[in-house]
Amino acid sequence: MKSETRYVSRRAVFGAIAVIAVCCLPGRGAFAQSDALASWNDGAVKSAIVDFVGRVTKEGGPDFVPAPERIATFDNDGTLWTEQPFYFQLAFAIDRIKAMAPQHPEWKTKQPFKALLEGDKKTLAAAGEAGLLPLISATHSGMTVEDFSKTVIDWTATARHPRFNRPYTELVFQPMLELLAYLRANGFKTFIVSGGGIEFMRPWTERVYGIPPEQVVGSSGEVKFEFGAGGKPELLKIAKIEFVDDGPGKPVGINRFIGRRPIFAFGNSDGDLQMLQWTMAGSGARFAGLVHHTDAVREYAYDRNSKIGKLDKAWEEAKAKGWSVVDMKQDWKKVFAFEP
Repeated sequence: MKSETRYVSRRAVFGAIAVIAVCCLPGRGAFAQSDALASWNDGAVKSAIVDFVGRVTKEGGPDFVPAPERIATFDNDGTLWTEQPFYFQLAFAIDRIKAMAPQHPEWKTKQPFKALLEGDKKTLAAAGEAGLLPLISATHSGMTVEDFSKTVIDWTATARHPRFNRPYTELVFQPMLELLAYLRANGFKTFIVSGGGIEFMRPWTERVYGIPPEQVVGSSGEVKFEFGAGGKPELLKIAKIEFVDDGPGKPVGINRFIGRRPIFAFGNSDGDLQMLQWTMAGSGARFAGLVHHTDAVREYAYDRNSKIGKLDKAWEEAKAKGWSVVDMKQDWKKVFAFEP
């Protein structure tokens, strides 16, 4: 993604996170209770996670890391929740165009709006990413930050995924929810570092992931301070790129908004490669992980040839450097919380 307007095409469960807390006491390492990662099958990846956390939390040990330095960063799309058959933020933009269409009769003859409203997938596909930018601009600007946040919250409460017929925020990976809770129970601070729009994610990440809005780093468009009706100060979203948090932008975003190099990072695509490289380039104990989508029955199976979440160069580097790669089909007992 090259901006919020470009990357908006690049997002849980309303129920509780079913995790038995693990604790980190002074002078002792992490308790690696199996229930903490209950949805993970025993294997190399789970063992690597538990071993890493145990080493960096063991006071007096050679790999001990003080709690303030235990920074963990996670990509969002394809890492914490599903990203197929298209990025969920694009689904949001499409739904918003349909809802706004009655107030914009000119869209009936103007592309790409015309193709979207008529369900012309061939024309939309031919437009490419650049051709879809008007859709993003129309749905992500010209309103206050508060109004946009409310629109996103309303959408997450009503929209349904086309395959699973569930709210998009229920399509969060249960094993990753457990991992987030496990890390936090052991003194880690967890961040989202995503190519998705920061204003799109912040309204719901705390409820869904337990990650507050100030710990979300994402692509962004500019906002402008002004006085609205009655002289009330407000921030207005405008259609102008400010920051692109994808690929090489991720380490830049981490440096700018977090200020510490992570010691633990997870992604799922080539867009996360530089974040993993940056993490592993630091001194001391480090962990880099990738989610490989291999389960077409419970979720989706894709990697090198996918237009969404392509995993190619990052996969090769992971194999060459011994990073942990999750085989979704083999390593996860369940993918979503709603599974039996």
